[in-house]
Amino acid sequence: METRQRTDQQRSADRRRRELLEAADRVVLRDGPHASMNAIAAEAGITKPILYRHFGDKGGLYAALAQRHTDALLSSLRAALDAPAERRQRVEATLDTYLAAIEARPQVYRFLMHPADSAQGETGFDVGKHSAPLLRRMGEELAQVIEERLDLGPGGQQLARVWGHGIVGMMHAAGDWWLGERPCSREELVRSLADLLWGRLAGADDRTDGPGF
Repeated sequence: METRQRTDQQRSADRRRRELLEAADRVVLRDGPHASMNAIAAEAGITKPILYRHFGDKGGLYAALAQRHTDALLSSLRAALDAPAERRQRVEATLDTYLAAIEARPQVYRFLMHPADSAQGETGFDVGKHSAPLLRRMGEELAQVIEERLDLGPGGQQLARVWGHGIVGMMHAAGDWWLGERPCSREELVRSLADLLWGRLAGADDRTDGPGF
């Protein structure tokens, strides 16, 4: 009975946490990097101390939102990599998936990567402290995919990590610039970035024991 009660309480807490994150998402979509704890609490119909009780502070809420959106983005990137197509097409589809995601929800992207001081006097985010781990996680995930699928020879694990983090860094920097200036179409940017990557990717063989790249 006691175990069941604890399980029910955990499910209730998890459900409430999801509801609060959905309220936070709505505020972020509206306010971008200026989203505040006050606005999120109001959107959720609770007081700010209750919000703190669930997430600790604004940094804790940011981390929870970051994981939520990074999980969704990584799932989409994996789907693009796994699609039944030629390697060049999948490389372009993966790049396009990332750029389409930041284009579709620019306020969420700016909240995650360009946090700002709130107009209501709350302390802003340390951009490096919070955004760098997101990029490192994406780099490690991509490195794992590369290592599992491509035969890179001796030192392949290290090379896969170099490529994984390098590709993520390129996508992030180019995407950030493109989202701010819109100097070309998304299709043109995807094609140009794929051209830059294609030399070594085209020449690498698939691993015989892997799913192929």
